[in-house]
Amino acid sequence: MSGRSTESGRAGSGARKRRLVGGLRTRLVVTFVVVALVSAVTATALAYRDARTAVLRRTQDAAVNDVRTRVTAVAADFDLPPDRRSLARFAAKVSDGLGARIVVARYQDLVAVSDSLADTEGRITAELRAAVRAGEGARFQRVEWRGEPYLVVGTPVTFADGDRRTSGLEVFVITDLRAERDDTEALLDSVRAGILPVVVLAAVLALLAAGTVLRPVRKLGRATRGLAAGDLGSRVTVKGHDELAELARTFNDTADALQASDARLREQEARARRFVADVSHELRTPLAAMTMVATVLEEDADQLPADAARAARTVGAETARLSRLVEDLMEISRFDAHAVRLNAAETDLADTVRGSLALRGWTDRVTARLDEGVRAVVDRRRVDVIVANLVGNALRHGAPPVTVTLGTTVTADGSWVTVAVADHGPGLSSEVRERVFDRFYKADAARTRGSDDGGGHGSGLGTAIALENARLHGGTIEVAEGPEGGAVFTLRLPLRRTEEEAR
Repeated sequence: MSGRSTESGRAGSGARKRRLVGGLRTRLVVTFVVVALVSAVTATALAYRDARTAVLRRTQDAAVNDVRTRVTAVAADFDLPPDRRSLARFAAKVSDGLGARIVVARYQDLVAVSDSLADTEGRITAELRAAVRAGEGARFQRVEWRGEPYLVVGTPVTFADGDRRTSGLEVFVITDLRAERDDTEALLDSVRAGILPVVVLAAVLALLAAGTVLRPVRKLGRATRGLAAGDLGSRVTVKGHDELAELARTFNDTADALQASDARLREQEARARRFVADVSHELRTPLAAMTMVATVLEEDADQLPADAARAARTVGAETARLSRLVEDLMEISRFDAHAVRLNAAETDLADTVRGSLALRGWTDRVTARLDEGVRAVVDRRRVDVIVANLVGNALRHGAPPVTVTLGTTVTADGSWVTVAVADHGPGLSSEVRERVFDRFYKADAARTRGSDDGGGHGSGLGTAIALENARLHGGTIEVAEGPEGGAVFTLRLPLRRTEEEAR
């Protein structure tokens, strides 16, 4: 169970890493495209504004100069005060020299237009008339009439004497700006048409840049996932001297340090395992002799004085406990060295549980609720060890009634055999439940050492060995608080019905 959780966690981490790299690529491309788009739009707006301003300024400057020059030339031969006919001829002459633009000539209440069909009232504003009437020289104004742009230039005609007095004659020239508008709009369309290629080019460049930048990131991601999966030899090739190269060097240095630390820890752990195994092995021979002596003393305890008899029995109990501790240490050493093998065969689990209880004289002290006919491929001896430990702990540290329930469950992970051992004692706190399977851990340091009822280990290794035996079957042991108080230990084993499934 824990192995599958670790693998799924690593797979999830790898997926998150892949999403991260994809996210970085997307952000780089989007950033490039947005910058290119903003730059293109800004350049288009500035180009349009400058081009429009330049075209209009050139047009209005040329119009003002042409009007001033033409009016000065025609006005030299014009007699004041004019009549309507002479004023019309004056307007026509000015218009002929300006490319047939519409010319409006005013003298007091007389008004003459070079094109009698033209409507000029909407194009010459009162503001422009007032400025021209004030005699402040040539003035111009851009107006929009009926949705079309026009440039209106107005100028007073002055006498040619020294003080340049106004003569009362005013000339207004209307110039059509539609050609200039069309030119600037054509320019705007051309620039707009160039935005799409710029954006596409930016996207291509962004993809190339993203590939260049993210390639080392992907390599670093693969190396990191390999390191997380246990490949401590995973390294990254360092190229260049930029920030990514420095990051790769830092990763390699970290991996080197981690690999060296792991090697040291593994060596220390191997030494510790060898030490425990060697000590346990060396203790077996003297313990065998001590057990024989203790057995003889216990058999003759009734013939000894009271104090000597009590001492003999104590020596016998402690010698037996020490023997069990040595056996437990050797068993744990075999698990650590991966030297444990299952002797699995199809087994009736109800018979196994009943046999375990009967062997230790617990049948009258434990309520067994066993589903009959539950068969699975297991190592009967190791299941017996698990049941003995869980029931022994419940009897020793819990309170009656103690119940053992055998059943089967089906989950998304498959079919399982469950053996639940429940008591009605004070239960275990959450802190104790988290550490109850740790080696040599005891929830109550002051508990009685010798009362293991023949099935508990009393060494702090019993639950650890039980869990290792469960994991050897591909199962686990879970601990929880009972619904009516107390603790519930649940053994979960895969329901394999044939030896081929077990393998």
